[in-house]
Amino acid sequence: MTRFPAADGLRALAALAVVVSQVGLHTDAPFAAAVSRLDVGWAVFCALSGFLLYRPHVLAWFSGTLPPLTLPYLRNRALRILPALVLTAVLSIAFVPHPATRYLQWAAQTPLLFYLLLPGLGRLLTGYERPTRRSVRWRLLVLLALTVLGPVWMAAVTATGQSAAALWLPGYLGWFAVGMGLALWQVARATGRLGASTLDTLTRVPGTLWGIAAALILIAATPLAGPYDHSTPTPAQALLKNLLYTVVVACALFPVLTPTAATVRVLGGRPARYAAQLSYGVVAYQFVVLGVLHGPFAVQLPVALLASVAIAAISYRLIERPALRLGRRLENTAATKTDTKAISPSSSPAR
Repeated sequence: MTRFPAADGLRALAALAVVVSQVGLHTDAPFAAAVSRLDVGWAVFCALSGFLLYRPHVLAWFSGTLPPLTLPYLRNRALRILPALVLTAVLSIAFVPHPATRYLQWAAQTPLLFYLLLPGLGRLLTGYERPTRRSVRWRLLVLLALTVLGPVWMAAVTATGQSAAALWLPGYLGWFAVGMGLALWQVARATGRLGASTLDTLTRVPGTLWGIAAALILIAATPLAGPYDHSTPTPAQALLKNLLYTVVVACALFPVLTPTAATVRVLGGRPARYAAQLSYGVVAYQFVVLGVLHGPFAVQLPVALLASVAIAAISYRLIERPALRLGRRLENTAATKTDTKAISPSSSPAR
């Protein structure tokens, strides 16, 4: 499977959850505790990125081919991420009394840094030996260990009063590692490197896993997981919240790897695909929209959603999609030059 259609719907739902949680931070939202914990959408985005970006490295490892080239990968990531991010920064500075600096700092220190480190991390976790069942299991254990890093990091920086460090990559690496681990499991299972297990049964009952995820979000909505705004939690609260979100994203993402027909119908249709294309813009531009909005939750939520979607649609059509097309043209040009060089007479072996 080269495409995971149900991931589109999951990405769109994550964007919706993020917007709702951000509106809740700006207003007196009903069910404020549960609304605030919809910021778990950020964790879903991280896990999806880990899954989709690490999977090509796993496929190359299993097939014995070269891993994705670093420079084309970085170019494509830059063309996908930077246009909307830069425009968000410009609009925020121009129109918002208090610019969305926290989001921009988080984006620069977490997702962007992960994208930069992924080529090296991918090679580290897929090199040095053949993809046997033993080597796959060892790497799954390494990725499982990384999921513990986030909760421990958040507890440590909270205990030491280093609030700025709560925006750094180590605090969120566990969410990326969930996606990376699921990518490794999916490819290993599809190629027979791993045998059947209870996990295969869980893919056929997505409602069970999503129900567990919902229950964990409700647990996170209690004071056990800390305050419902940007107030400083206790170390135990910071650890528990990060850990709960890690398990939530694992339960949310796992059913889309080998989705049932019903899951694909609900999460993988054309509307979901289009919504997924806009999701990045929606979560970026909603900070600008919320910066100029005033009013109660019931007013701000629909206005923020409609305005963010509208701006994201315009941005995608006029800026982001042309940038992606440019990336594909550059990639095709490079591939053509490589093929031409490979078949040129000067490169032919001597007879």
